[in-house]
Amino acid sequence: MSKDKKTEPFDLNKHTFRLLQQEPFFASLSRNINKSPSYAVPTAGVRINPHNQQFEMVYNPDFMGGLTDKEKLGVLMHEYYHIIFEHVTSRLPSSGMSMKWNIATDLAINSHIADMLPEGGCIPEKKDTPFEKYPLGLSAEAYLKLLDEDEQFKKEDGEGGQGGEGGEGGEEGQGQGGSSLGDYAFDDHSGWEDVDDETKQIAKEHLKEAMKKASEEASKSNGWGTISADVRKQIMDAITPKVDWKKVLRYFIKKSQRADKRSTVRRINKRFPLIHAGKKVRRQAQIAISVDQSGSVSDSMLACFFSELNKLASLAEFTVIPFDTEVDPNLVYVWKKGESKTWERVKCGGTCFNAPTKYVNDQRKFDGHIILTDMEAQKPIRSLCQRMWMTNQQGKDNPYFSTQELVIAIDE
Repeated sequence: MSKDKKTEPFDLNKHTFRLLQQEPFFASLSRNINKSPSYAVPTAGVRINPHNQQFEMVYNPDFMGGLTDKEKLGVLMHEYYHIIFEHVTSRLPSSGMSMKWNIATDLAINSHIADMLPEGGCIPEKKDTPFEKYPLGLSAEAYLKLLDEDEQFKKEDGEGGQGGEGGEGGEEGQGQGGSSLGDYAFDDHSGWEDVDDETKQIAKEHLKEAMKKASEEASKSNGWGTISADVRKQIMDAITPKVDWKKVLRYFIKKSQRADKRSTVRRINKRFPLIHAGKKVRRQAQIAISVDQSGSVSDSMLACFFSELNKLASLAEFTVIPFDTEVDPNLVYVWKKGESKTWERVKCGGTCFNAPTKYVNDQRKFDGHIILTDMEAQKPIRSLCQRMWMTNQQGKDNPYFSTQELVIAIDE
């Protein structure tokens, strides 16, 4: 009779590819995150390795080995979301790590993967738990505010980085009715505040490059798995270089001949100082934004364009002109100041820059024209107003045509 083979400890690295087959973004990201077994943690967690200054996931082999495939996937995505949402770095509260912040970050993540997790974690709106009345889809900061205001956890102010069986500070967190946040701590958050700022910044730069590659692969495979549109927008915002829209607006206002004149008693009327109020002149730039919707513009680039336009909308109103080889006036709209929009594809033909340029020229009301494009078309006709271009780095470095007009590069 043969002896039973000794059971090998569960090796997450051997299962990651299979688990993430339906999650292109996470599959790519996972290749840049080391996964190390550790019996020192009760479940799993993420941290920054101070030696190589990169993020890594640690997991208890016994815990992971005992889960179903769906639960393993949920744990993987939970830990990666901590990294993506910057819970480990930028968003750590100034007061430091606490059990409430631990739970708040888990609530924010579990809103997106509620049906994929092992039993015992904290999930908003889950019946018969202290979080039954907490709405889905809030940020970690919003959940932290709810926890601070929740009478169940008024005494919950102890330290709490560690998950598992109540974690650290389990005795300090008894709320009304015996509820303890430590009972719902899912993973290991210890060490999040022990890393210096320089190491955090280097780790974030490594992560940004990994997320850029992952977003490109997800776009090419035409699928982001279970990642919601809202989270996708957060990811694109995180990897997109910031455009100084205030400087762009000043550029157009300076070139603009349009002025808004308003009466004001604070300014003296030089001709009739005692009779009429003076005039206050405020220059306003009427801006047209033409968005290239041709087939050569990828979904990720289009998402980047709209990410930038959402930032511009916090400062000014502008007109959006979708185009490919032509402009459909029925698709042109005004993006009001303060509005937020998600990206959309309304065209998918070739590219002709003459179409939006002619449309803007014919309107004769715009002071500035920004064309968001991959620069893959022939040089357009002359613009009657100031024109500038926004593209990716490849479009700026290797444009289809040369131009003396201003070209700004953003990363796709």
